[in-house]
Amino acid sequence: MVYAVGGGLLEVLLSPVVEHLPSPEEEKAAGMALLHSFYCWGQVGVVVGTTVLLGLLGPALWPVLPLLWAVVPLVNLALFLRVPLPDTVPDEHRTPIRSLLGTPLFLMALVLMMTGGAAELTMSQWSSFFAEQGTGFGKAAGDLLGPGLFAILMGLGRLGYGRWGQRIPLEPVLIGSSAGAALCYVVAATSPVPAVSLAACAFTGLCIALLWPGTFSLTAARFRFGGAGMFALLALGGDAGGAFGPWLAGILAGLTGGPLAGLAELLPVDGGTGLRTALLLCAAIPLVFCVTVLAVRRSTPVTVAE
Repeated sequence: MVYAVGGGLLEVLLSPVVEHLPSPEEEKAAGMALLHSFYCWGQVGVVVGTTVLLGLLGPALWPVLPLLWAVVPLVNLALFLRVPLPDTVPDEHRTPIRSLLGTPLFLMALVLMMTGGAAELTMSQWSSFFAEQGTGFGKAAGDLLGPGLFAILMGLGRLGYGRWGQRIPLEPVLIGSSAGAALCYVVAATSPVPAVSLAACAFTGLCIALLWPGTFSLTAARFRFGGAGMFALLALGGDAGGAFGPWLAGILAGLTGGPLAGLAELLPVDGGTGLRTALLLCAAIPLVFCVTVLAVRRSTPVTVAE
């Protein structure tokens, strides 16, 4: 719970800081993608570092790991004592939360955040267990090839858009990325070749790379006076999706012993976990994202202010 509070505050505070840096408008989305790419490098570092440390220390000493990782936020604390911060939207110009929630376009942005967060965290959190139980890889290999490679490809996708994204329209990229993520979910669930299933899990990271930061940029471009409150609502939507998606996958996997047994029998063996069925049905999550972006694209840009 403490970790979640700290991570949530970072999400809410850092995104508006980057959005309000004095940079050209066409570079805003690229800067947001670059910011969020470092989340991926941190995830890779934690996965690799934890795997190595568990191998050296042994599973019984796992309580030592949180103490070691606590050094990272302590370094951040020291840095933030000195870092200069740009001014954000003044209170008198900021769009009220009630106005945002009364705008259909912003409600669609919340749907994007929820489905984007669910598409990302569902695969990220279940890929290690799926690699170990559903495809037969060992624990260490499953961690490195599952969430580890997932995070690397997600980071490369965000880093690439951060470098060259100012020349690439954001909305078509989000449409193609979410459709590609749905395809990866389907391939991971249906391929009888374990290596292909695991590769699809990893490449989901590349496809969903821009869903979260891209939605931030898409919304900020239409609600220029939203301020930190707007980013807090968006982050809340993303976190809600990140909690709902993995939970839904677990529920669907459990139903393979009952209502979904027929569908499970049509899919390759997954060690009795039901995860192939769950991932196949969860392909609908990035598809909802794709359809919602198409709806946002047809809407008129607005800059609500009161």
